[in-house]
Amino acid sequence: MPTYEALPRFNADLDRLTPEQRRRFRQTVAAFVDDLRTGRFRAGLRIKRVRCTSGIYELTWSMGSGPAGRATWEYGPARRPGTQHIIWRRIGTHDIFTGP
Repeated sequence: MPTYEALPRFNADLDRLTPEQRRRFRQTVAAFVDDLRTGRFRAGLRIKRVRCTSGIYELTWSMGSGPAGRATWEYGPARRPGTQHIIWRRIGTHDIFTGP
């Protein structure tokens, strides 16, 4: 199981989401974790590097009737040998790219 941490800004962003948006994000994270284990991300997560950054990635998830949700993350130093460690940075809509 990968390990993770969330930056304070991520937690503040998360608190602003509706319960339904948080539920959809948790569903997406389940797929993300499965893909971390296999070493290959499914196309539906739309994982890509955030432009003009070094080592920050985004994944896209549905916010329902609103705009697509996005979360930014990066790989951190392994907490357990052989296990990926993820640092969640931001979550919300396209607006999070002002400070990914």
